[in-house]
Amino acid sequence: MTQEQPILGKTGTLIFLIVISAFPPLTMDLYLPALPQMVDLLNTNQSMVNLTLSAYFVTYAIGLLFWGPLSEKFGRKPILMTGITIYVLASAFCALATNIEHLIFYRVIQAFGGSAVTVVATAIVKDLYTGREREKIMATVMSLVIIAPMVAPVLGAFLLNVYSWHMMFVALAIFGTASGLFALCYRETLAQRYTGSVLRSWGRLGVVLKNPRFTSLLCIFSIVPMALMSFLAAGAYIYIDGFGLTEQEFSYAFAFNAFSASFGPVIYMKLSKIISVKKIISLSFLVLVICGCLTLTIGHTSPWVFAMIAAPATMAVIIPRIPGTNLMLEQQDTDTGSAVAIIQFVAMIFGALGMTLVTLRPETLIENLGTIQLIIGLTGGGLWLLAKNREHVTAKLLKMAS
Repeated sequence: MTQEQPILGKTGTLIFLIVISAFPPLTMDLYLPALPQMVDLLNTNQSMVNLTLSAYFVTYAIGLLFWGPLSEKFGRKPILMTGITIYVLASAFCALATNIEHLIFYRVIQAFGGSAVTVVATAIVKDLYTGREREKIMATVMSLVIIAPMVAPVLGAFLLNVYSWHMMFVALAIFGTASGLFALCYRETLAQRYTGSVLRSWGRLGVVLKNPRFTSLLCIFSIVPMALMSFLAAGAYIYIDGFGLTEQEFSYAFAFNAFSASFGPVIYMKLSKIISVKKIISLSFLVLVICGCLTLTIGHTSPWVFAMIAAPATMAVIIPRIPGTNLMLEQQDTDTGSAVAIIQFVAMIFGALGMTLVTLRPETLIENLGTIQLIIGLTGGGLWLLAKNREHVTAKLLKMAS
């Protein structure tokens, strides 16, 4: 760690990073078990309920571009505290929503606040750690953050049984408040703030995008989340409406997927000691292609077969995120906030696109998902084969290993 955190310390800083990095999965996955029920309770349709997910992601992505450059000008902590405050208030209003239109609106506000938290979280990792240590921290944070998708649907199903979907947003408001207490203990890590105007700080996004080394890798690693987000959008309907599972049974199946995925970062760190990072990334794309084929052919036979295919597919998405994100950040010596914002923005846009595409034909959700997995595996793998031996990739991978 390059800077001391006198109140949090090393362990507290790691916990702090895990908590603020858990905003996206917890905010989305907590109420997944309620999606089919919300269709009836809010007197709406599946597409409108799914809009609470896709609208969240689109707004979240735009918010990243808004907050990321500002964190370079005003510092990480002010942006973090502002985002948490907005998030907590919006979560409370979501809990009070009485129709789908109000819920979608407050979800948009919630996403805007949450995006500030996430963009700052990744920027803090870049501020505090370098090289192999940064990879270890990213892997640790990611593996523990994945606990959120395991716990969230189970907790959501429990809240659904004892009360209603409204209580899920009360839980998110409480989580946001607890995160704010952690943030108060965090000591600013931005060493040098941007001295230009606010408008020029947003202009740094363009400076980052003009870096061809950065953008070439962005095109490869940002399309991968489509496979994961499409699964998250379709999973509840496939398990509950398609296979006939109860909300509680769905939460267990979803938890199994998240539990398997939590091993992804650990597997990456172990494999990277004996296998080159290039091969690990190539293998991940190959696994995604295979899983896409299996989903298309046998994914419909039973919920357990579907779950056994979804687990390695999710791992194949998560494993490249560690070296991919680190590799992209290494292409930028400055403008970390803007670089993080762009990385997460493009990934979220592709994720939202995946969520939309997978539900275009609700009667063929499994086939839709398999097709997306297959296309992303082939496209991402092909682009990686073209880029993996370029100098800006090879040189930075050597630096990251040191």
